[in-house]
Amino acid sequence: MNVRNVHERVIAAPIARVGALLDGLASPPDPLWPDRWPPMTFDRPLAVGAVGGHGPIRYTVEHYERGQRVRFRFTAPPGFEGTHEFVIEPVDPTHSRLRHVIEMQTSGSAVVRWPVIIRPLHDALIEDLLDKAERGLGAVPRPRQWSRWVKALRWMLARARGSFRPGTSRP
Repeated sequence: MNVRNVHERVIAAPIARVGALLDGLASPPDPLWPDRWPPMTFDRPLAVGAVGGHGPIRYTVEHYERGQRVRFRFTAPPGFEGTHEFVIEPVDPTHSRLRHVIEMQTSGSAVVRWPVIIRPLHDALIEDLLDKAERGLGAVPRPRQWSRWVKALRWMLARARGSFRPGTSRP
């Protein structure tokens, strides 16, 4: 299945200020990645060739233009073939557009996992990220809530993680 997923927001800040958030991605404290999601981590600072991801989603940094763009190539889960990226573009001298784009092909079980489980979680995460970017630059994003399905998925995943301890068997 061909997937193109786009989230973007115009932020009331020049490109240099929004770009500074992007350049801090996966660094402590991360100025862009939302705190209530599994953290984005890499084996080294953000640079081409860095290997990491968030939760079960794994990728390598394929392209990085400081303050403007970072593109990641998926390495897991199985069935994800493609990229996701953050791009910052100037709108005018005082506004910038922060965009996240996934372009991939899914195969195997990912054809079902993407639309049913991963996409709703991904969409909520990226909207939380865009909210954090706005707050970090002094704006107050409009209030939004996760869907019931996202809340249910997060609850189920937390229960699944909490119900298994190394050295014990699953019930």
